[in-house]
Amino acid sequence: MENNTTDICDVGDCDSCPTDPTLLIDSKQAIHALSGKWKLEILFTLMHGGVRFGALRRALVPITQHMLTAQLRELEHDGLVARKVLAEKPLQVEYELTDSAWGLTPAFRELLAWSKTYGLRRSALASEATVGAELT
Repeated sequence: MENNTTDICDVGDCDSCPTDPTLLIDSKQAIHALSGKWKLEILFTLMHGGVRFGALRRALVPITQHMLTAQLRELEHDGLVARKVLAEKPLQVEYELTDSAWGLTPAFRELLAWSKTYGLRRSALASEATVGAELT
């Protein structure tokens, strides 16, 4: 398989990229903002528009209320999700993507393309391993 790591940098001298502390710091910020057990699933779900907490939780079964609350707070803190309190009784809260989260759309498209290309293969390998284990 071909390694395309040279495509990451546009400056031309990629030998210095992996050791550039500024790039590492920027990467860590992005990785932290997106890492978490449910963060990507939450962001993908919110790409269809604002969603109330209960509907979001139902869409992400088996996520717990505690985990969803914690992940939403982190996403809000990182500026990727906006929390909107609706003027209704009882009080309703809706979550939606911020402009900075919408800026991740090209990355989401790449993740989806990767998943379509390699995700099925990974699922098939996992199924083969399960079937093989059952036969032994």
